[in-house]
This record gives sequence, structure tokens and C-alpha cells, in this order.
Amino acid sequence: MNKFRMQQAALGLTLACALGLAQAQAPATPDDSLFRALGGLPVIERVVQDFMDNMLADARIRHTFDNSNVKRVREKLVEQFCQLSGGGCIYTGDPMREVHQGLKLSNADFNALVEDLQLAMDKNGIPSRTQNRLLALLAPMQRETVSR
Repeated sequence: MNKFRMQQAALGLTLACALGLAQAQAPATPDDSLFRALGGLPVIERVVQDFMDNMLADARIRHTFDNSNVKRVREKLVEQFCQLSGGGCIYTGDPMREVHQGLKLSNADFNALVEDLQLAMDKNGIPSRTQNRLLALLAPMQRETVSR
């Protein structure tokens, strides 16, 4: 191989390595499409407020909030929904299993909660497809909240 081709090969290899390193170090762009589809933080805050109102009025599950700091629950739900939807928020609450320990929640309780959330999203004009995207992210929490 002549000297010119060796230099080209070395330059090509150097560029390939540099590009690889740059891509490896570039921060991943979070997918905020669900956050945007929900309407951003102002709509998430309204949905959570309506969700809390629904749960506190729901005879099936309102008793689970008897010893709760409702304001804190609302704040943590906003953080959680914002983070899960890609909004850049950070959930600072306790793990779900810990929060719900001792509440003896059933699948029926969890289903009532989901119904209350769907009503809140309906009230705020969230399309069904967008609701389903959020619910799919929340569904795995059922295992952590329902008593076994």
C-alpha cells in the first residue's frame, strides 16, 4: 500500500472512531411525544386535580386516603405522570410498593382508580389513544400496589 493510501485509511479510521465516540457520548433525546400529546404540565396538573377529586368522591376507594397527605399525593402524581410521559420531571416520591404497603388494595380498587383517572382525562379532552399510552405506562404498577 502506498503512503497516500495509508494516510487516507488512517484518516478514515480516525474519523470513524471520532464519530463513534461523539455518538456514544451524545445524550439520548427523551421521547416527550406523550407529554406533548397530554398537553404538557398545565394539563397534567388539571388531570391530576380532577383525578384526585374523583378518587376522594369514589365510595369504592376514598377510604384509602383517610390517613394521607392529599396535597403531597397530588404533587407526587403530577411528578410521576410528567416523568412517565417524557416531560423531564423527576418523581421524588417513595417506591409504589412502599407507599401502598398495608392498604390491602384489591384488583377492584385498582380498577376503580383507573376508571377515576379515565374520567379525569375525558373531562380534560385527552383522546383515547393518548389515554391508552399513559395507562400502558401505569399498568405495571398494579403488581406493586395490589396486596397479594
